[in-house]
Amino acid sequence: MTRRTRTAGTVFAAVLASLLLSLSLPASTANAAARNPVVFVHGLSSSSSSWDDWTADFKADGYTSSELFAWSYDWGKSNVTTAQQLSTKIQSVLSQTGASKVDLVVHSMGALNSRYYLKNLGGTSYVDDFVATAGTNHGTTTAGWCSWIYTSCAEMYTGSSFLTSLNSGDETPGSVSYASYWSNCDEALTPDTTAILSGATNVEVGCVSHTDMNNDHGVYEQVRDFIA
Repeated sequence: MTRRTRTAGTVFAAVLASLLLSLSLPASTANAAARNPVVFVHGLSSSSSSWDDWTADFKADGYTSSELFAWSYDWGKSNVTTAQQLSTKIQSVLSQTGASKVDLVVHSMGALNSRYYLKNLGGTSYVDDFVATAGTNHGTTTAGWCSWIYTSCAEMYTGSSFLTSLNSGDETPGSVSYASYWSNCDEALTPDTTAILSGATNVEVGCVSHTDMNNDHGVYEQVRDFIA
């Protein structure tokens, strides 16, 4: 073999090794790229900071800041208004990340505006997984304290026209994967089973307080695995 042939062979081997390495390394990167960004929706009298524990947990499990979007909104306004704003937010996230769908993780009243978005604003085309924690899906009488002050509370009160319309027909529309995690001692939901969604994966997590449902680590692990 001539020096030129040996040199060519060496170069080829180096190029091939580099190619194989580049093909192997992006496997995890490709998985990350294929992972949906997560949009978090808080509930009544709350803000995006209510998700701080879980965003830290997601980051500890390999997610990056560019995949996690905790969003604040004016919780006193109608859930219809919030749903419209959520639609805009999700389109912004999709544009920013290049993803085709997001995963929606919500708490308490966040289930109502998010589900309105899914049912009435075309959201099923842009959401892969929907997860509610302590979702007020069928209303709660504890909303009575604020139903005369805030439109959102009036809509959340058991038997409201908003809830009747939201829960008419299919409660889990589209090809979205739905899950609802609920506690058997939730002081804000009356009854606790109001969180259960027909057609969803409904999981009773034991006795976890309403405010802890979206920062409890055990619940987090179940949610993480569901959207994985």
